[in-house]
Amino acid sequence: MSPSAVRALTGVMSDHTVLVLGSTGKTGRRVSPRLRLRGLSVRAASRSGATRFDWADPRGWDEALHGVSAVYVVPPAVPAAPGPVHEFVARAEAAGVQRLVLLSGHGADRWGESDFGRDMLSAEDAVRASALEWTVLRSANFDQNFDEELFHAPLVAGELALPAGRAPEPFIDVEDVADVAATVLSEPGRHGGEVYELVGPRAMTFAEAVDVIARASGIPMTYRQTTAPEYAAALVEQGVDADAARDVAAMYEVLERVQDSLAREGLSETTEDVVTVLGREPRTFEDYAARAAAAGAWDR
Repeated sequence: MSPSAVRALTGVMSDHTVLVLGSTGKTGRRVSPRLRLRGLSVRAASRSGATRFDWADPRGWDEALHGVSAVYVVPPAVPAAPGPVHEFVARAEAAGVQRLVLLSGHGADRWGESDFGRDMLSAEDAVRASALEWTVLRSANFDQNFDEELFHAPLVAGELALPAGRAPEPFIDVEDVADVAATVLSEPGRHGGEVYELVGPRAMTFAEAVDVIARASGIPMTYRQTTAPEYAAALVEQGVDADAARDVAAMYEVLERVQDSLAREGLSETTEDVVTVLGREPRTFEDYAARAAAAGAWDR
């Protein structure tokens, strides 16, 4: 089927190019094929891809932005605000970009005075202050962190230890995040000025999540709550940079505080934003665990 026929069937009537930053990352590598299936032209950018893009090297930004109408922005983790997104947005405006879709963190406006997340809030400020049509996607922790990231090796070994306790987290399937991002990017004029809080259908503690994975995989696994300094030290032992390890540990402290505050206030940890964009409920954590277990994600 030709691209024009695909666009006719999907309702996407634009030949504009979408620049996908972090195209080899967890969301970017899933967003790009979805956009192509919708008949859109994709410029997949990364530090090692055909379109080179490095947040630390602005010299390649203008070339990546040339002829682009929309950008999927995955901001970098930087030690202090404001970070490079402000300059990138200015260059995007100068290049004639029309729309920006930014990936941020769930409840970013509730993180308080912690150093963690200031880079994301700064990126949100940069996008909101632009003259472009913008949409912010604030995502909760991905389900796939349990089989693609730092959680994976500890689970295979039988125990996941994190500085997170009783406060529940509304984990979301990254496939849902990619579906939302692709939908927003392919529907100009419909999502401008929106901040979507992307969460799963229910919140659960890390201990409950590990229990679901253990039952789905049939492999014994346990969860243990540790302290932030202990967790940071364990990450350093695994080869993670000390500053990065402290930032990751701080993230869990922030998440714990935010989710605990929401629970005390009697506010729901879930939203209807996935339904608003996609017209369907988000995938359940049990569905994710079953799919990952069937693929042998935690086999030993």
